[in-house]
Amino acid sequence: MDYDIKKGHFENVDGDGLKNIVNEAFGNAKNEGDLIVASFGALEKLETKVQSKSVLFVSTKMRTDVSPEVGAETIKRYNQFLEKATGMNSKERGKRMQKKAKDGKL
Repeated sequence: MDYDIKKGHFENVDGDGLKNIVNEAFGNAKNEGDLIVASFGALEKLETKVQSKSVLFVSTKMRTDVSPEVGAETIKRYNQFLEKATGMNSKERGKRMQKKAKDGKL
């Protein structure tokens, strides 16, 4: 999935910035080619990279065999990661997605 990066926020994810954000959220970021890869709780595998100054690519593979507590903590950390990486909270990201869908860009 592609997420918009807030204007002026690219400098926070440029270079090692994105890897540092992933490490802060999930604690085990590593480079695999041009992707940054991590796992945590119900998140079996997260792959992410900056595609451009305005687009962040994120791919996830989830586990379903975890407790509700682990699932909730995973979602909380994933949302924190997205907010730090894109510069937008979940409400702002949702509005952007709705606008893109309405404009036929999804």
